[in-house]
Amino acid sequence: MSGGWKGSTRRSRLPPNWRSEIRPAAHARNPDHICHLCGQPGGDFLDHKTPGDDHSLDNLDWAHDAVPPHCHRRKSSAEGNAAQRANPRPGRLRPEDPHPGRR
Repeated sequence: MSGGWKGSTRRSRLPPNWRSEIRPAAHARNPDHICHLCGQPGGDFLDHKTPGDDHSLDNLDWAHDAVPPHCHRRKSSAEGNAAQRANPRPGRLRPEDPHPGRR
């Protein structure tokens, strides 16, 4: 396991029929793997149209990831940045003490 799958639980969350039914059905529906993000052929990654664990065929389509224009990477990065802005982590440094005259 390497790359984005390292330390991830995504593989365990896939439905049992992912390889045998869902992925082949997505290929049959879109054999040229037209990227749902840019409309160009050659999508190499089966992507969720809306984030989450909805693995229904209506929510899955192809996107570029390993080859330019890297549509899926840009989409995932934007989703991650939005989530981080919505739920910021606390800083590592303790906040400065207020000036004694302003306590």
